[in-house]
Amino acid sequence: MTILVLFAIALSVYGIITFNALTRLRQLTDNAWADIDVQLKRRHDLIPSLVATVKGHAGYERGTLDAVVEARNRAVRAGGPAAAGEAERVLASAVRQIFVLAEAYPELQAGESYLSLQTNLTDIEDHIQNARRYYNAVVRDRNTKIQQFPSNLVAGAFRFQEAEFFGLSDREEGAVPIIDLEGKQ
Repeated sequence: MTILVLFAIALSVYGIITFNALTRLRQLTDNAWADIDVQLKRRHDLIPSLVATVKGHAGYERGTLDAVVEARNRAVRAGGPAAAGEAERVLASAVRQIFVLAEAYPELQAGESYLSLQTNLTDIEDHIQNARRYYNAVVRDRNTKIQQFPSNLVAGAFRFQEAEFFGLSDREEGAVPIIDLEGKQ
C-alpha cells in the first residue's frame, strides 16, 4: 500500500513539474513572439520614411515604391508566425529593391537622411534576426517537450499546443547570394 502511495505522490510531483515546465515554455514562446512583433513594428514604422526619402529623388520609379508600401501593409496585417514570416519575406525583398533603386541615384545615397534610415533599417534587421533565432529556439524546446514521452501525456491532458516556427518559407531566400564584381549578369 505504501508503495502505491509513494508512486501516486511521485506521479503527481512529475505531473506538476512537467505542467510548470510546459507553462514556462508557453510563456517564453509568447514573450519571444512579442519581441519579434516589436522589431517588426519598428521596421514597419521606418519604411514610410524610407519610401518618402527615396520618392523625393526617384519619383518616377513609382511601381517599386508602391510595391514596398503594399508589402508593408500586408506585413502589418499578417497574423501568426507562418503568415508573418511569408509577409516579412515579401517585405524584405521589396525593401531590397529600394536599395537597388537608390544605387542609381548617387545624390540620394550621399544624403544624410537616407544614410540614417539605411543604418536604422540594418540595425532593425539585425534585431529581427536575433529575435527570430531566440523565438525559434524556444519553439523548438516547447515542441520537443510536448512531443517527448512521458511529458506528452501531461501536454495532451492539459491541451498544450505546439507553436509555429518563424522561418524562411522560400528556400531561395536562404541561399548564399552570388555577387558579380565584374558587372556581368
